[in-house]
Amino acid sequence: MEIFVADTYKQMSMKAAQDVITLMQASKNKLLCIASGDTPAGLYKEIVSKVKTGALDVSDWKFVGLDEWAGMNGHDEGSCRYHLDKQFFFPLKINKEKISFFNGRAADLEKECATTEDFIKQHGGITVAILGIGLNGHIGMNEPGTSPLLHSHIAEIDPETQAVGQKYFTTPRQLSHGITLGISNLIQARHIILLASGINKAAIVKKALEEEISKQLPVTLLRDHTGFKIYLDAEAAQLVQL
Repeated sequence: MEIFVADTYKQMSMKAAQDVITLMQASKNKLLCIASGDTPAGLYKEIVSKVKTGALDVSDWKFVGLDEWAGMNGHDEGSCRYHLDKQFFFPLKINKEKISFFNGRAADLEKECATTEDFIKQHGGITVAILGIGLNGHIGMNEPGTSPLLHSHIAEIDPETQAVGQKYFTTPRQLSHGITLGISNLIQARHIILLASGINKAAIVKKALEEEISKQLPVTLLRDHTGFKIYLDAEAAQLVQL
């Protein structure tokens, strides 16, 4: 496990973006697991900027979505796919065939899980997984208590996550379930990039680094991964001693 602390969110995002690019370019298989949320947005902005200026070519990259709310897809404002389309896929004009993303509106969510697993296998496994961290330590929609042995699965969403998730929507939405890659998928990734920013993440960052490894704090299950790197801004890092 490595930890990088930047003075600002922008500096954190720039460093994480460059490291993602370096890792992807060095790999024969180029499958990027991409998470939605406020924290990774700066990283995506950096990658988009580099592509648009001609400094980076991602034409051979493939993408798999981390998670999605049940009952939603990219047509739903506030969904995970909606945000990533706006921040990343649409600006880069990524061909849909290069993206595997859970469709939470599908009639058969188990089939969505199987399709995602097939896509990951087809492309040689996840090269880099980009993750945020929830206030309760969840990763993707792997909430406290979730088995670390699970791959893609339908998840029951913790009440705290349901409440926090409302910030992405203009009107209240039911967020009782989701569909997500499992901890097992993430542990099998070659590299894991975890980002946390802001004072509201300081307490959970401290727990993630210092508390006992347990499925009750899912983020801790990643600590022993040899390719695990954490990126923090000064506010998120203020409670930990490095």
